[in-house]
Amino acid sequence: MSQRELVVLGTASQVPTRHRNHNGYLLRWDGEGLLFDPGEGTQRQMLQAGVTATGITRIAVTHFHGDHCLGLAGILQRINLDRVPHPVDAYYPASGEAFFERLRYASAYYETASVRPRPIIDPGPLEAPGAPFALEAVRLSHPVESFGYRLVEPDSRRMRPEALRALGLHGPAVGRLQQEGRIELDGRMVTLDEVSEARPGQRFAFVMDTRLCDGVGELAEGADLLVIEATFAEADAHLAEEHGHLTAAQAARVAAEAGVRTLVLTHFSQRYPDLDQHLAEARKQFDGEIVVAEDLVRVPVPPRR
Repeated sequence: MSQRELVVLGTASQVPTRHRNHNGYLLRWDGEGLLFDPGEGTQRQMLQAGVTATGITRIAVTHFHGDHCLGLAGILQRINLDRVPHPVDAYYPASGEAFFERLRYASAYYETASVRPRPIIDPGPLEAPGAPFALEAVRLSHPVESFGYRLVEPDSRRMRPEALRALGLHGPAVGRLQQEGRIELDGRMVTLDEVSEARPGQRFAFVMDTRLCDGVGELAEGADLLVIEATFAEADAHLAEEHGHLTAAQAARVAAEAGVRTLVLTHFSQRYPDLDQHLAEARKQFDGEIVVAEDLVRVPVPPRR
């Protein structure tokens, strides 16, 4: 049975707190496991969440600030320790190649798994061998080079069993109809549109450290699930702009304008022991489902429209 959910491994910005680990987000998408921004302590958080290194098929790092990448060394070594049998693609800004290599070889270990570096030079589509979706990177605005990621599932069609039965279509004839788009039945041409309906592909977007820029809206457009930083409350909007971050209200406004279905706010500054204000400010901007992320929660991708 397919499963699509976000496993939140950490939600703190800059430094961990007693209740929040550094960043870490595992998107489980059917047979794929995309690990985003593994900060310090991610390996232990995976243990707490009941997910394994074997479940990781891709790693995506938005930028090379420590709270988004210091767990990479442990994750890569664990992939090798557990002898993960499939290749793991690692995406990251090419400008941080030296950091990636240092983290990858931070200490001695035996390489038993295939980790395929995929440095990002320019925004756009990313090579994602074997994936049932398209993966793309979009440039964001932060003091160091940063990319957000978007996953887009192709649109498809769902056959309508009642329509097939009414026409007496079954077996190999249905397969031909799906492949060719039409089939002759008792002297009449039946088209695929008559017995099927559109099945829009789902979309996921991941937006970390950035101030407001065109890339934020581009990533969020039409997302079923948007994971986005909300480092500051509105009273500290000047700090958000200065340090290249978003407020909860800004993140929610983007979600509303982009037609997002479920909004996940995360990456909270340690200055806020309570996040009620973040939620209140976000609700003023966005009337869809809002999740103020906590460590180890699971957020399902909304059912298809």
